[in-house]
Order: sequence, then structure tokens, then C-alpha cells
Amino acid sequence: MQDPRLEKLAAVLVEYSTAVKPGQVVRLSGPTVAEPLLVALYEKLVQAGAHVRVRCTPEDCEEIFLKHASAEQLAFVSPLDVEEVKTIDVSIGLWADANTKALSNIDPKRQGQASSARKPVFKIFMERAARGELKWCGTLFPTQASAQDAEMSLREYEDFVFKAGLLHLPDPVAAWKEIHVRQQRVADFLNGKKAVRFRAANGTDLTVEVDGMRWINCSGHENFPDGEVFTGPNLKAPHGGVNGRVRFSFPAVHHGREVEGVELVFERGRVVQAKAEKNERFLLEMLDQDEGARNLGEIAIGTNYQIQRFSKNTLFDEKIGGTFHAAVGAGYPETGNSNESGLHWDMVCDLRKGGTIEVDGQVISKDGRFVFPDWPAPSA
Repeated sequence: MQDPRLEKLAAVLVEYSTAVKPGQVVRLSGPTVAEPLLVALYEKLVQAGAHVRVRCTPEDCEEIFLKHASAEQLAFVSPLDVEEVKTIDVSIGLWADANTKALSNIDPKRQGQASSARKPVFKIFMERAARGELKWCGTLFPTQASAQDAEMSLREYEDFVFKAGLLHLPDPVAAWKEIHVRQQRVADFLNGKKAVRFRAANGTDLTVEVDGMRWINCSGHENFPDGEVFTGPNLKAPHGGVNGRVRFSFPAVHHGREVEGVELVFERGRVVQAKAEKNERFLLEMLDQDEGARNLGEIAIGTNYQIQRFSKNTLFDEKIGGTFHAAVGAGYPETGNSNESGLHWDMVCDLRKGGTIEVDGQVISKDGRFVFPDWPAPSA
């Protein structure tokens, strides 16, 4: 029997997150393991009057391509993909894995080449989204593999996923609208400020110049579940935009690879030193895939206090209330950051034990909690 929460999730994504209108061209994509949610979404989209293109790809295809593609194939940019991303009005993507470690033995250099080749398509996507021409949202379909990574049973993991999206509430849309109001207070405060300094008990001390940049309120429209405010560094600022050291608290997961103990040193916006306790070679290959990969593209504060545990899935981990995350690689043009790269890799630092966030010298967060009562906070 279909989990009724999938129907609820599909309705929220179509009616609230992307607000699909009759006549719009919608790309709906995901792996075959996510078929139950794909079908639920397809039904909602058709009922909404959309023209739906479904792209359902077997998980094995990516492994086969990365193992056997020639150099020419790895570098190929499909004109069909380019035309598609120029045409669609809405993109809804599902992330789901039958085996989260399926790509663990792929040569990271080949992964970097394939990622870099997608840069022209990614650029069009980001620019259209920044202009408001393209709405998009990504969400996760819970699987046994993801539950195992999170060290939960599938039943426990499903509860974790759906509660993070507030789907256990009678009216999740109303709840997300209230979250939007609280987070907007954070974004309004940060807009117009010059610098944000993040410090944590693990030795992290990172200063990001944000003068002239725009902070974005993420309340369930691009990612679902959501819960963050983000911007990009001003890489043309007097000190180059980003300086300092950050040691990430949790393994940084990318393409199924877990890189543990990541520590990055930034000077004038770029990573000048990078090390990791596990999978360091993969980290370095990703950072060296193109010119923009070592630049910081995004800085964000996690505000979803429904999420309190690490699950080895970036969609949830970067939203943990009381954390911040930084993404190396491509920036979001709507923030004012125009860094281009085939990479966008979010890494999370925990502030809940001894961490602070300072904005132009004023502390706005201590131990993972905002100092202002009408900002996002844990439930009573």
C-alpha cells in the first residue's frame, strides 16, 4: 500500500514548492527506485494541467558511464540537455539510492571530468533560475540504503524524512509559511551587512565578506525539506571574500563518497590548503576539476530545528538547526556571486557546542541558537 505521506509530499511540492500552473513544461526526474514518489508527483502534475516530461534513469547507468566512457564521451555536452534546460518552466528532481556506495571505486578524476563537462548546462539552469524563468525543487525518496547510512531502520528513516518536511502536521504548507516569516527576519538583518565570522570549538575561524550580496530565505521552494538562509561571498571584496580555516564536523558526502575530517584554509576566497582524514585524494581531485572549484560559492546558516542528527545526506545535514555550511564551487547568481564551476559541494560545521556567529562584530548566534526570540528556534 502506498504511504499516504507520499501523496501529501507530492501535493506540497506541486502546489507550494513549485506552484505549477496549467500549460507549464515540467521536467520530473529521478532513479527507478523512487518510482512510488515519481508516480504520485506525475499524477499531481497532470491534474495541475502541466506538460510533464519524465526522466526515470536506472541507477546502474551512471556507474556504467563513469567506468567505460571515452574521454570524448566524458567531455560531451548533449545539445538535447542544453535545449531541455532552456525550455522547461519547472524542474522537480528526486534523489534516491539503492546503493549509496555504488560509485566508491570510480576514478575521482573521471568523476571530476564528467562533472566539469556539465558546467554549461548548470550555468544555463542557474541563470534562468536567478531570473525567475525556471522554478526548481529537489527532494529525497527514503530508501533502505539511505536508512542504513543514517543508522536507522527504514521505518525510522521515513519518519525522520517526513518530519523534517513537517509532513506529520495537519497543514504543512501553513507551517512552512510561518517558517518563511521567521527566516525572513534573519535574511533582512543580514542583508546590507559587510562580514560574517564563524567560530567553532574545533578550531574553525572563518570570515566571509558579504557586502553587496543578497541573502536568500529558503523555506521549501528549491529544496524540500528546507530550512536555511544563504548567500555567496563577495569575491571582489577588499580581502578577497573569504579568509580563515574551517574544519567540518561531519563527513562531506559527494557522489556517494564520504570524505572525513575535511579541513580547508581559505585566502582571498580560494582554498589554498585542503586535507582530509579519509578520501583526501577524492577531495583534491574535486577541488582541481576546474578553475572555479576552489572558490567558495555559498555560505549558509542551517535553521531547521526538526533536524538534529547527522544522516550522511547533505539535503538534511546542511539544514541542521545550529550549523553552518559552506559550498566550494559554483555560486548562485541570485546572491550576486557569479563563480562558475562543475562542482557545488556543501560541507557542514556544527556550532551547537561552543560556536558563535558574528555579523559586523555583533554576536547573533551562540551554541547553535539565535539570540533573537522571533528568529528560528527549537520547538518548545
